[in-house]
Amino acid sequence: MYDDDDLAEIREAREEWEEETRDPVIDARGERKDRFATVSNLEVKDLYGPNDVADIDFEEDIGFPGEEPYTRGPYPTMYRGQTWTMRQFAGFGTAEETNERFHYLTDNGQTGLSTAFDMPSLMGKDSDDPLSDGEVGKEGVAVDTLRDMEILFDGIDIGEVSTSFTINPSAPVIFAMYVALADRKGVPRDELRGTFQNDMLKEFIAQKEWVIPPEPSLDLVTDTVEFAIDETPGIYPISVSGYHIREAGSTAIQELAFTLADGFAYVEDAVERGMDVDDVAQQLSFFFNSHNSIFEEVAKFRAGRRIYARIMDEWYDAEEDASKRLKFHTQTAGQSLTAQQPLNNIVRVTIQALAGVLGGTQSLHTNSFDEALALPSEQAVRVALRTQQIIAEESGAADSTDPLAGSFMVESLTDEVEEKTMAYLEELKEMGDGSVRDGVLEGIEQGYFHREIQEASYEYQERVDDGEEVVVGVNKYTVEDDPEPDLLHVDEEVQDRQLERLAEVKEERDDDAVEEALAALDSAIENDENVMPYVVDAVKTYATMGEIMDVFETHHGAYRETIGLAS
Repeated sequence: MYDDDDLAEIREAREEWEEETRDPVIDARGERKDRFATVSNLEVKDLYGPNDVADIDFEEDIGFPGEEPYTRGPYPTMYRGQTWTMRQFAGFGTAEETNERFHYLTDNGQTGLSTAFDMPSLMGKDSDDPLSDGEVGKEGVAVDTLRDMEILFDGIDIGEVSTSFTINPSAPVIFAMYVALADRKGVPRDELRGTFQNDMLKEFIAQKEWVIPPEPSLDLVTDTVEFAIDETPGIYPISVSGYHIREAGSTAIQELAFTLADGFAYVEDAVERGMDVDDVAQQLSFFFNSHNSIFEEVAKFRAGRRIYARIMDEWYDAEEDASKRLKFHTQTAGQSLTAQQPLNNIVRVTIQALAGVLGGTQSLHTNSFDEALALPSEQAVRVALRTQQIIAEESGAADSTDPLAGSFMVESLTDEVEEKTMAYLEELKEMGDGSVRDGVLEGIEQGYFHREIQEASYEYQERVDDGEEVVVGVNKYTVEDDPEPDLLHVDEEVQDRQLERLAEVKEERDDDAVEEALAALDSAIENDENVMPYVVDAVKTYATMGEIMDVFETHHGAYRETIGLAS
């Protein structure tokens, strides 16, 4: 963006500034740290200038919002047209309790619902399974049958509201229940809007929740994509999730690289099945973490859009503009929240949310300040939602599209993140002999991702332990008296109430219809058919989550991870 003569003059002027103005101050007063770096340990220079962005081509690398390479945002007006979707996680106890929280949030201005499920539901187990004992309704809502889904969305117009479901191994069953619910309510399937996380590759990489092995899990995800294209075009059947990769301890660059790799793997698998790349790409959404290093996070989001646009074009021959737009949801960093001095988390969440907005997210979840201690209380949820509303309505951050574009620091960091991310993507492609999908599967089998994330996490913790990385209230500015806020407690009777409802459903349903539906699902798996229509039929008979998932496990077996230790 500058000619060589200008750059030479600026370089000479900078050297003069360093010698005559900066260095004497450093000699006299020093600097507060020997090295300045982001949370991911990218070195931060004391000053950025034109020489740091000399190789950037404005039209090719930055451009304009709503146009390739989408560095500045997927849409031309961004938040000047409408703000991002504001979401808060909700899910605890029974369907009735979570339904009450849903209504509380929408009454307070939330524009999208996000559903958290308890561990048995996440793992495809029924509440009456011996392995579920003590976990029912504890970290999310318990959903065993369609009856729970009916109660969960009682009084909520699912044809109007956008709903996100944080669930993975058993996502096809929850997806089927939502479709069945729409059918029962008379809501056309093509009017449903929402997102299912359903990112099984990420599970094997980071979050570690699975039922069947990686390859049949990938086949099942691709079934949901095919079903969504045909039946529910307003639903994103996958939210390719870097969030949990980051929560497991990765760097921002690993988060971006591994998430994009997973997304490309889903594209490849669907295209190999015969689907059109443009149809597939437009059913994908992404989900990223936003951490404390505000400029690194903004750079990550901008670089992600640029990489995605170019790879969808050059590697996969996507033709439609919408296929090259990286659309994503952002959640503030749960891993950064501290149990010590929990009110400090409000400040952390505000910084992280602002980074998401400045980075151009389409949807945002702000964590509650008490989540390091318990499921969020109503007061904490309201503060988290108000944080988004203040950013949107009072800060001015939403008034200009990509307000940090042209910043020497942000553009330089965006380039650096892009370069390092592409190195990972090329490595994975090489591992798969030209296929990103095969490279990801090979990386899972070899424990590659585990080792990369483990090493990054260990190095970060070393910096915290050494005091190089400050965590306010934990390794600096600690206090002796740190009273706990009022916390949400899940009633121990929740499990009893859920078991009673499940027993009632099993007593009232037509057992012959259940057996027939499960047998049809079994046959569909055997014949390599798309299983989603059969899962929808099964949930309509009130077959349980566990009964349906057992059919898959019987066919494909369970999975045991290969553990690879960091060198």
